[in-house]
Amino acid sequence: MHKLQEKLLKTIKDKSLSGMTLREIGELIHEKSAQKIKHHLTQLAKKGFIIYDSANRVIKKAQTISKEGFISLPVIGSANCGPADIFADNNTTSYLKVSKKLVPRGGKLFVLRAEGNSMNRSVIKDGKSIEDGDFVIIDAEQKNPESGQYIVSIIDRMANIKKFIMDKENKRVILKSESTQDFLPIFIHENDQYQISGRVLDVIKK
Repeated sequence: MHKLQEKLLKTIKDKSLSGMTLREIGELIHEKSAQKIKHHLTQLAKKGFIIYDSANRVIKKAQTISKEGFISLPVIGSANCGPADIFADNNTTSYLKVSKKLVPRGGKLFVLRAEGNSMNRSVIKDGKSIEDGDFVIIDAEQKNPESGQYIVSIIDRMANIKKFIMDKENKRVILKSESTQDFLPIFIHENDQYQISGRVLDVIKK
């Protein structure tokens, strides 16, 4: 994302810009060119981050749920479904607009795009698996999974999607792949420091 877009988005989150001229907005982020401000506001609107009506000077952060019954879920990057080799980036890259009838209610939801096929035999919801390129809906508030649930975890600052298995007998956690190919599981001691980012709730097929 362009630096000016980052500045604009941060400012919009903290302050209402509706009714302000482009030059007034530019002064807030130390940019003299009104045309640059207009261009980057337009780009943020195209990406789904904001609602921008230049004619009526309406500028506001995109609503989570619209009157039409859609929900905009933040896409915060990708997660690998094989070895943990995709860097975990928590910066929102775009928004995925979905009918609210198709997503679970409650929770703090975000989206990751799956990379790899090591979960292509998983059964997430309604028989759907996770395949390369699919959008995976995560609830960030569910960080204490039960054995057998699917999670997003961060290991060595890398994000991955796996099936969570608690192996109490051996005092370890197993992060297991479910694939048509052979992928070795990841073994974690119960006292190791690793981060669970949330539980997988659903999959939107690519």
